[in-house]
Amino acid sequence: MDEGGLEETTDELYRRLLRLHILPTFEDRDLDQITPPHVRTWRAERLKATGGTTVAKSYRLLSAIMGTAEDGELIRRNPCRIKGAGKESPAERSTATVDQVDVVAKAMGARWRLMVYIAAYGPARPEELAGLRRPDVDLANCGVWVRRAEPELNTGRRAPGETKSEAGKRFIVLPRFMAGDLKTHMYLYSEQKPDGLLFVGERGAPFRRTTFGRKWKKARKAAGLPEAFTFYDLRHTGHTLSTQSGATLKDTMVRAGQSSEKAALIYQHSDHERQKEVAGGLDGMVRAAREKAAEQARQGSSGAQVVRGS
Repeated sequence: MDEGGLEETTDELYRRLLRLHILPTFEDRDLDQITPPHVRTWRAERLKATGGTTVAKSYRLLSAIMGTAEDGELIRRNPCRIKGAGKESPAERSTATVDQVDVVAKAMGARWRLMVYIAAYGPARPEELAGLRRPDVDLANCGVWVRRAEPELNTGRRAPGETKSEAGKRFIVLPRFMAGDLKTHMYLYSEQKPDGLLFVGERGAPFRRTTFGRKWKKARKAAGLPEAFTFYDLRHTGHTLSTQSGATLKDTMVRAGQSSEKAALIYQHSDHERQKEVAGGLDGMVRAAREKAAEQARQGSSGAQVVRGS
């Protein structure tokens, strides 16, 4: 781990998995004393104690450690031989409706409204949102440049660095209904200096997960979203809505800053004009959903008046 040149967030994750899930069982054993039955027993015990995703991550790390020992001829063979044990099978992510996104944005307050919309209709990753700065905003073309990521470590410290992949560096064309929010936020809520952060707290400091998380829980409840629905799930909502608005797989990959090892996708291209079309489709879908909700509200109000009048 010390020599691997890992991102700070990955290094932090590995050290936590090592401390909590691997060393308590294997720290006092010589490497050549760790056998396949020991690994199977350890994994079974971990599955009873914690979630499957954490166990899969821990197993992959243990396998990498033992693989390094095998390469260094410290052991004859890697004892991690359980097929599929390192594969994660996360539950299907929930999606929000346009109305629920609007409720969340309103409940979060004016300072965080734009962040909710970029997360949902960008869709941008939380660490990408944290790294956005004033020069990244293009008011004329209603969009933002994603050039960096600033994830927050468990210590509360920001770890500025590169995006998740080269594909993460991109220009996100936003739906036109967001133009007003983008302009208002720039002048009222962003850090007021040339290279200032786009999203800062009430006191002008970079926002913290703990403070933001409290606001998020209240907003999520107001929108009637399940407790398991995370801020990151807004990104999944964006994927779904983009597809429904007519975006192809390659369009959503470009929009979300995703990369793929499949050769068929590496050479596909979604240009800026096509991204404008996708954003336009999203704009039309959101506007239509809002108009429908408003019409239903008007009809409900009208019906209530008739009942009172009769």
